[in-house]
Amino acid sequence: QVQLVESGGGLVQAGGSLRLSCAASGRTLNRYTMGWFRQAPEKEREFVAHISWSGGITRYADSVKGRFTISRHNTNNTLYLQMNSLEPEDTAVYYCAATGGLSTVYVSDYDYWGQGTQVTVSS
Repeated sequence: QVQLVESGGGLVQAGGSLRLSCAASGRTLNRYTMGWFRQAPEKEREFVAHISWSGGITRYADSVKGRFTISRHNTNNTLYLQMNSLEPEDTAVYYCAATGGLSTVYVSDYDYWGQGTQVTVSS
């Protein structure tokens, strides 16, 4: 079992930055592909970014490419999401997730989820 706890969310003005963290416990993260997803009110949960177990391969949703950066520190068992140039459309609950399988953008492929952290971007 892997337990995931997100932190770092909050209220920020458009154009600002936030850094989300996801702390893992239970098992070391270096065997898992990790991802960030988000869910806005009345919308489905959507893929934001994922990173391979080694950190060498990353992928981003088109909507965040060039603005968000996913990274991981396996020694500290922590996943990060640096979010720059935030837009009101980025407002959502952000979730980190882990899968023992290959890198994937699909919600259903991830085995473990955190409880989420709220990000609100004001215009």
